[in-house]
Amino acid sequence: MKYGIAVFPSRKLQDLANSYRKRYDTKYSMIPPHLTLKDPFPVEESELEGLVREIRKTAKECRPFKLEIIKYSSFYPVTNTLYMKAAENKELIELQESLDKGPLERKREHPFIPHITIGQEMDYDELSDVFGRLKLETIHHEELIDRFSLLYQLENGAWTVHETFLLGEDNE
Repeated sequence: MKYGIAVFPSRKLQDLANSYRKRYDTKYSMIPPHLTLKDPFPVEESELEGLVREIRKTAKECRPFKLEIIKYSSFYPVTNTLYMKAAENKELIELQESLDKGPLERKREHPFIPHITIGQEMDYDELSDVFGRLKLETIHHEELIDRFSLLYQLENGAWTVHETFLLGEDNE
């Protein structure tokens, strides 16, 4: 089964992201707005318990962090994806790096760029038009993130939470 690790921001930020996603994100109905900490990876049922123990340990060792959305951006020309860029900070980077060590280590397809996707699989003209408008807009949002979730993918492609972990606390 495929698993992934993500942060779900506040309802306020999710609502803002969804105002774009419902029109520009082909995966709108599959998962709420999120910041991916670990891209999807396969896990055998027999490995799941050990994996969850490692994630609990990581969560306990890492601290809550400030999620600061600073601008709209695009991954073009690599992919036709629009996103809200999150500022990198020490606690966020430490969490992401900790989730990529030991038994959790997996080869990344792309470097870690903290973001919340608002549009993907767009044709070039639409991407260019929408991104041109978004570059003119100012966005600044801050909130404290104190948890993240291990997700798994259902047969229909949708994602659901397996377990949520509090940062800096005992999750046993």
